[in-house]
Amino acid sequence: MKSRTKAVSWSGVLLLVLWTCASGQQSCLVEKMRPELQTPNETQSQLTLNSAFMTPIVHSFLGLVQPNPFPKDLLVRMINNFNSNTQTEMVKEVLNYEKGFLVCVAIGILYIVLMPLIGLIFACCRCCGNCGGRMQQKQTSSTNCKRRSIYCSTFIITVLILAGNICMFLSTTYTSETVKSSSNEITGILDDVKGYVSSIPQQIQQVLDESFLTVDQVKNNLNETGPLLGGLIQNGLKDSLNPAFNSITQIAQVINSTSTGLLHVNETLGQPKPKIDALKTNFSAVRQRINNTMNQPECMNCSSIQQVVDKLSLEGSLEFSDQNDLSSAVDKARNADVIGQANKGRDFFDSIPQKVKNETQGSVESALSKLNDIKGQISGVSKDLPLDFLKTIPKEISTLQQSVSVYSPEVERASLISRAIGLILSCLILLVVVCNFLGLLLGAVGLNAKQSPTDRSGTSNCGGVFLMVGVGFSFLISWIFMLVVLILFIVVGNTYTLVCVPWQSKQLIQIIDTPGMIPGFNLSKNLNLKISLNIYDIYSNCEQNAPLWTTLHLNELVDLNKYLNVSNYTQEIYQSFEAAQINIANITILSPDIKSQLNNFSNSASTMNFSTIIQHINDVSGTNLSSAADSLDFLAGKQSNQNISNQLHGEAKDLRDIQADITSNIMPLLLELNSTINNLSAVASQINASVQNVLQNVGYAQEILNYNISQIVRAESKVFVDCQMKIFLAYIQWANQTITGNVGRCRPAAAAIDRTENLLCKHLVGSLNAFWFSLGWCMLFLIPSIILSVKLAKYYRRMKYSDVYENNNLPMHPFPKANLKPEFVENAKQ
Repeated sequence: MKSRTKAVSWSGVLLLVLWTCASGQQSCLVEKMRPELQTPNETQSQLTLNSAFMTPIVHSFLGLVQPNPFPKDLLVRMINNFNSNTQTEMVKEVLNYEKGFLVCVAIGILYIVLMPLIGLIFACCRCCGNCGGRMQQKQTSSTNCKRRSIYCSTFIITVLILAGNICMFLSTTYTSETVKSSSNEITGILDDVKGYVSSIPQQIQQVLDESFLTVDQVKNNLNETGPLLGGLIQNGLKDSLNPAFNSITQIAQVINSTSTGLLHVNETLGQPKPKIDALKTNFSAVRQRINNTMNQPECMNCSSIQQVVDKLSLEGSLEFSDQNDLSSAVDKARNADVIGQANKGRDFFDSIPQKVKNETQGSVESALSKLNDIKGQISGVSKDLPLDFLKTIPKEISTLQQSVSVYSPEVERASLISRAIGLILSCLILLVVVCNFLGLLLGAVGLNAKQSPTDRSGTSNCGGVFLMVGVGFSFLISWIFMLVVLILFIVVGNTYTLVCVPWQSKQLIQIIDTPGMIPGFNLSKNLNLKISLNIYDIYSNCEQNAPLWTTLHLNELVDLNKYLNVSNYTQEIYQSFEAAQINIANITILSPDIKSQLNNFSNSASTMNFSTIIQHINDVSGTNLSSAADSLDFLAGKQSNQNISNQLHGEAKDLRDIQADITSNIMPLLLELNSTINNLSAVASQINASVQNVLQNVGYAQEILNYNISQIVRAESKVFVDCQMKIFLAYIQWANQTITGNVGRCRPAAAAIDRTENLLCKHLVGSLNAFWFSLGWCMLFLIPSIILSVKLAKYYRRMKYSDVYENNNLPMHPFPKANLKPEFVENAKQ
């Protein structure tokens, strides 16, 4: 008995392990689709024009003007230590750093001073008949060659001025569009920053909301402890109880089938039995008459068939003594109500969830209280994070956006003004270009090289006049335009070298990080961080779209484990469920009396000899009296005594009548009886195996109930609580990864800075650089344009005085001496 109990115990332990693994894997659904964090929407840039068409050449020029690196140290010292003692020295350093710009400024000032002065002197000189003012042109053999050379040079210079003028028009458009779009672009940048800052509290709240959903999910599971935990316990028992219940149902069906079969046998047996008894009585009388006839002395040769007559018999009995024993065993088995026992077992199995619910009510209430504490602890994350400060930033940004909106009309007006000024300046330069081109065109079209300078056409003369108009207009506007170039060059050029270049190389951000650069600004101190945190590192991390947790090192500010560590609560929940006494009353699946009845039923079925019964039936159905009747007829034919012959024929006829009665009346009933017996035999052949299966399954299930149900209840309770805690741990892991790895990914912040740099440097500064460079380009080529235009105009304008020139080696004096002063006559002779 002890060894049996030990074997059952070890088998129960093995099953307990298997049940725990199986039930835990099948019923605990820990993984859950977590929602994606809300991410801020980025607005599209309003700057669609590409103003970088002159960027390479302008940047190359500024690189030559300012080859020095960004003066980080000088700028820091100027801001932190600027006083009267160091003022002179720092000014020298600034001038030394800006010497490239100073040289260009000096050249510009010289241009501004000299151009109007030279223009004034040139005008006075021409009024006095000098500097080409004398309407007389010396004619030589190389005149045409000189004119063509000057013409080509003037054309090239004018084309170069036109190229610069086209760039002025383009840069004016880009500058105006940039200024016009700047308010919308700034608003879009502020929208991105506001959306990003606003998304951080929303993302934190989303994580907290997910914790509330997780707590509610576990609460619902605990409230459904009966169905869930009871279902786990049922899963732990069903592998042993279900086979027992199913086998009981099966044996009940076998018992019913056997009872039905016996009833059918009794009904079928009751029909042929009286007929067979009457047939046997009739057969015995016929046989007696045959023997009497054959024993008469007058019967000739009757001894020849005596042996056939002796073999005549109608044997076979339909009395089965084993049938009564089987019927008695079946009745007792049916009275035991085996199916009722199976139903009681199923009712016990189905009542487990309700029992579990009743027994765990106190533990569930305690666990629900702990869950509320967990919910409050997790929600404390938002208290240590500076979310209140973040919530104030969107308001400030909105205020700033309103200010931008207020000044938007002024910005649009400035855009129109900048466009108007740019177009006016460009058109004035274009006027010089037009004058030059008209002069070149009209002069070339109207000039006849064979004509005397005094006889030149009006078209040619107009060409020369247009060239001189361009010269005069150039003297008037060039110094004013150079002043514009100088101002834009100093302001915008230095903005590029001192702001845009270090901004693009991130040196400007490093300057901001310099201690004392911004009074009272210390990012690490403001965030209560122990490590040194600077804007450069933040910007670099944000460029890589790093989360806010790692970017700002919030692990030093907030102890996340303090809020996400719920091990204390989970331990208390475990102890609460371990203390719960889930008592599931045991049942006896089959009583010893029922088992005895089943064994008796099995023994009765096994002792019943169906082959003997079938043999008896075959004996009755196998009777053949026709051959004996034929023998009697043959013997009757050999008799000389007619009386004996008639008796033999009559007795043969009686045998045939008996055989016909057997064939027509008895045989169908025997065949039906034989089929019924075979069916009962087939059912009875399953009884022994079915009974053994029932007893084995019931015994196994009863041992589980007797020895392992308490262990199963404890194991499944642990599996159930483990499942709920795994749901929490899965959320904790997700929340930890989300807060530290996904919340506040700050690429939008870096993108806002990049867009600001793009607006200021690439578009605004870039277009202004292109404008002053183009204007300066035009001012530079106005100098050779003036010189060449003055020289070329001499070749196209109609002269008042003719010069002496050689034509086919014949000297000519086109001007009458009476009209010439003596000195001019002497010069003409020479």
